[in-house]
Amino acid sequence: MTIGLILLTVTGLLILFGALQRVLDRLRLTDTQAIVFVVLIIAGGFVPDIPVTDRFSFNIGGALIPLALCLWLWVRANSAYERARCLVASAITGIAVFLLGRYMPADPQALPIEPMYAYGIAAGLIAWLLGRSRRGAFIAGTLGVMSANVGSWLYARRMGADQSLSLGGAGGYDAIVIAGLLAVLVSELTGELVERVQRGRNKPSREFVNGDFVGREQR
Repeated sequence: MTIGLILLTVTGLLILFGALQRVLDRLRLTDTQAIVFVVLIIAGGFVPDIPVTDRFSFNIGGALIPLALCLWLWVRANSAYERARCLVASAITGIAVFLLGRYMPADPQALPIEPMYAYGIAAGLIAWLLGRSRRGAFIAGTLGVMSANVGSWLYARRMGADQSLSLGGAGGYDAIVIAGLLAVLVSELTGELVERVQRGRNKPSREFVNGDFVGREQR
């Protein structure tokens, strides 16, 4: 079992036991909706990749379902500003992961972890920094890895390499799962820390509400 499947299985169990209710509330997902998406991503990962051209294909669980979840969260964002911020964060995350892939050692043995895992971790952390909200972090992490994969493939093709791309397949599945879940996890832990610090103050000017920083007058 790959690390992506392990993370999804653990996430599904935590949802069933109610341990992620607070996170799901801020993602605007019900328990049922979250479980459905988790099951679809896991099940879709076992379905053979769907070819689009002779050099490009996509995986249902690793690309199509995560993309649908991103669209679902994006549409349900609080404002047009947040939706725009998600897209900007996704683009910057994608560029950062693309550059990471270009300048990381070509030999996987020269790295302490699998390159795809490194991409997922980097995307998750960058997405959290830029996305700010739980929704924004998840969207930026997931779309960032996808766009970086597509960008790397197009760049290789432009350089004359006869390279194929399976979006969300093989190691890309793990990278996408790691990026999205890690971005939300770091965002949640940071939000908890900020809220604890704010509770120790008398009159904070900004609060962490529904996964985002807002002024008291905006509540």
